[in-house]
Amino acid sequence: MSKYYPPTYDKEQFHCLLCGVYAKQNWYQLGSSDHDFTYSTCTHCYKECYWYKEKMIIPSEAHVSPPHQDLPKSCISEYNEARDIASRSPRAAAALLRLALQKLMVELGEKGKNINTDIGSLVSKGLPVEVQQALDYCRVVGNNGVHPGEIELNDNPEITNSLFEMINFIVEDRISRPKKIAELYNILPKGALEAVEKRDKSS
Repeated sequence: MSKYYPPTYDKEQFHCLLCGVYAKQNWYQLGSSDHDFTYSTCTHCYKECYWYKEKMIIPSEAHVSPPHQDLPKSCISEYNEARDIASRSPRAAAALLRLALQKLMVELGEKGKNINTDIGSLVSKGLPVEVQQALDYCRVVGNNGVHPGEIELNDNPEITNSLFEMINFIVEDRISRPKKIAELYNILPKGALEAVEKRDKSS
């Protein structure tokens, strides 16, 4: 998964929110007298983003990672809705990502009824500790979106924003990486694959 560079005021290059491409940005003042209003133009899609006092106001979408290319279709709606609302309501975004995580659990072969139970099941099957920590991070923060607790998300939007990165990390590890390895493995000669199968049956 390639690194995501969020839109940042006065930066020459970043991932455009409108086309998703990492591209050079041209900057302009909006009018001649008011320096607070500026806009950036993407050199890939030629669309404009508008800024006020160094903060993007159009589009209003939070500057968070787009969905991973292998994020299951069942989770995309919640992910994108969370992305759209994150800058206005971090708590609502966290709650939506918790729902996306619950659906992702089903895609990973679990029941999807209780996220904590599903994580425990994956751990019993040999889940790497860093993925377990990412899942529990999403679970705990997402729960605070539904039932406010010790973490005040509206006062700490960066916590919610990190959920997007965690979801994509989980997809990369649990879905993308195994898929890529399987694709490479399956191009091996038939004889080599049969020899591996025979070896594993005899061990």
